[in-house]
Formats: sequence, C-alpha cells, structure tokens
Amino acid sequence: MKDQCASARWSIVFLALLLTTQLSAGGKKPSGTRIADASSTAWVEVANTDGVDIYSRTRAGSPLKEFRSVGEIDAPSNAVFAILNDPQAYPSFMPYCAECRVLQRTKSGAVIYHRLDLPWVSDRDYTLRSTHSKVPGPNGPIYLIRWQPANDLGPAPKPGVERVEVCEGSWLLDPTSTRTTRATYLIYSGTGGAIPAFIANRERQIAIRKVFDALRAEVRKPKYAHAKR
Repeated sequence: MKDQCASARWSIVFLALLLTTQLSAGGKKPSGTRIADASSTAWVEVANTDGVDIYSRTRAGSPLKEFRSVGEIDAPSNAVFAILNDPQAYPSFMPYCAECRVLQRTKSGAVIYHRLDLPWVSDRDYTLRSTHSKVPGPNGPIYLIRWQPANDLGPAPKPGVERVEVCEGSWLLDPTSTRTTRATYLIYSGTGGAIPAFIANRERQIAIRKVFDALRAEVRKPKYAHAKR
C-alpha cells in the first residue's frame, strides 16, 4: 500500500510539473484541438472488464465522449513504453491499424501518420504530433505520452478515406512494481464522417479493451525482452 501511495504521489507531481511547463511556455494550441476544461462533466465509470476500468465524460457542445481507462500490464514501464514508442510496428498488433508511418522523429516525440481500417465504414486517417516525457519513480521510470492533431504536417486527404480532424489523448505509464505497470489511457476523437454518436461511443469502449489486450500480448514477445531488464 505504501508503494502504491508513493507511486501515485509521483504521478501527481509529474503531471503537475508537466502542466506548469506547458502553461509557462505559452504555446499555441494546434488547429482543430479541443482541450478539456471546466465545462466537461465528471468522469463516470461505464465498464470494468478483464482488469480494465473504463470511464467516460461529456464535453460541452459535443455528443462524443471522452474516455479514460486504467489497467495493469504485467511488464515494467520501460517495456510498455518501448512498444508505444514503436509506431511503425502498430499495424502488426494494434486493432484497426492498417498503416502507421513516422514522418518526423525527435528525441522527445514524433509526427506520425495513421490510417485505420474500421468495420462497416470507409477507412479513416489522421496525422498526430506525439511527445513523451520521463521522470524517475519509486518502482521505475514514469512515462507520459501525449498526442494532438497535426494534419497540416501529414499527407493530403485521399479519395475514399475520411479525414479525422480531432484526435487527442495520452498514455501515463506508472510502475506499480519493478515488473508491473498501471497504464492510464485518455482518448477523445472525432469520427471523420457521419457516424451516429451513440455508435461511435460504444465502439470506442470496444476498441479500448482491444488496445489493452493487444499491449498485454505484445509485451510478451521476445523482441521486448531487453526492455524488461
């Protein structure tokens, strides 16, 4: 219990420092981005399946839900980060991911083009700017990955592929021990087309569970054994 409390405190400190840095930087919000504010409703638990707690909340002016999910992964945080920081491998294991190309790469992030192959509807695509940060924690490094839309840095829209204008979220990887990680996933995204909100919200919950299943399976592969040391 003491270790969990200490880890939680580190997470709070990390997020507070990150927010302070962003506010002091005074940067502009990327075009098309919607940032959660006081008009968002409180988080409500909507599902608890296979050790993944899923919460949702409503943003003012939008019928689409923002989702927050928390689940344990049986691997150290650096192994989980190694998977998430290898987007070119996403098509081999991430649900619905048909194409993922790194357009720019820096020490603290990347610009990445994604194309999704979704059931019943045409493909969707978008380009994201992703950044990551790391601080030491009592059980290992704590990672935060954040992304926001950057379609202006990606390829032009393609015939037959619907462009998603809003997609933002984050992963917080907080080690609960030297061998386990509490992963917190936030996602808010547009549909890229005329999909009823109640269907989009339901499918998002299904996709979240599939993402956690995919990560838990992928981390067992030998290619990530070096990151578990």
